[in-house]
Amino acid sequence: MKIIPCAALLALLMPGAALAQADRMPGLLWSPRPATPTPYRAPNRPHWKLADILAAHRGQNDWVQPIVRNPEQEADYISLGPGRKTGPQLYADDRLVFIVQNGAIKVSVDSDAPFTATRGFMVNIPARHLYTLETVSETPSLRFEIRQAGAPPLYPISETPVAAPGKVYVKVTGTPGPSKDRDTNPRYLDFWKDIAVSDKPHGGPFVRDDHFTANVIRGKGVLVPPDSEKGHFHVNNTEFWYIMEGKLGYKIEGVPYFEAGEGDIVTAVKGRWHRALNSPNAPMSTRIPINPRPPILHNFEATD
Repeated sequence: MKIIPCAALLALLMPGAALAQADRMPGLLWSPRPATPTPYRAPNRPHWKLADILAAHRGQNDWVQPIVRNPEQEADYISLGPGRKTGPQLYADDRLVFIVQNGAIKVSVDSDAPFTATRGFMVNIPARHLYTLETVSETPSLRFEIRQAGAPPLYPISETPVAAPGKVYVKVTGTPGPSKDRDTNPRYLDFWKDIAVSDKPHGGPFVRDDHFTANVIRGKGVLVPPDSEKGHFHVNNTEFWYIMEGKLGYKIEGVPYFEAGEGDIVTAVKGRWHRALNSPNAPMSTRIPINPRPPILHNFEATD
């Protein structure tokens, strides 16, 4: 079996070998880690399998499955039945991002022309942009939605707010309003049309700001390294991944090696060694790493 050295593993784990090599910190560092591995607290778990989530909600059209909760971000799988529509709402200071797993969603944002997001669409709704989502497929739509932790939505005065724990809604006026030149990230990306039509590797951001980053990392399968190749850890932040296609092989500290497939969610809590590599059991695989910093510091084990 071919063993991947740490330098090569670094290049594979980050969204671009050039970035990994050029942006490396100079010299060796002492980096703090928890004395004992950071625990997983519900609903967080190393591996959420899409098949298990669907089985738990079999026969339901409208449901929410909490997946990720940490001090910076939260994420849910959300199913919305045929013809169902969310009320108009917005977020004050942070974006909303979702990935469509199944069905079709009509996305209306401010006065922009609506568009239909289907399987593989990644959608970005910046702060202070009023939006509605409507299932326009004959089957329920299913999306993986990521938000800033603890950020409740705001509603137009014509709407009745949905109760938020510990919050009381009051009438206000707000400034500044939405500005199209304030967010340079794309509104959406159609993965299957824009990226998967090629057999070439891909690495780059979908959205990036001071509190949110989501990259698209695609490539061919590689041989599985031995468990002695720990990968890296993050000092302050949890990282999680949505598997867009193929199979991803994961080794997380304290967790046996496993592979995750399309629609699965994998989480590495802060401070735990982890690695994510495209499995040799799929010709092409794509993961969407999500975390709250651009880019998050990767700490690799020193070899000298």
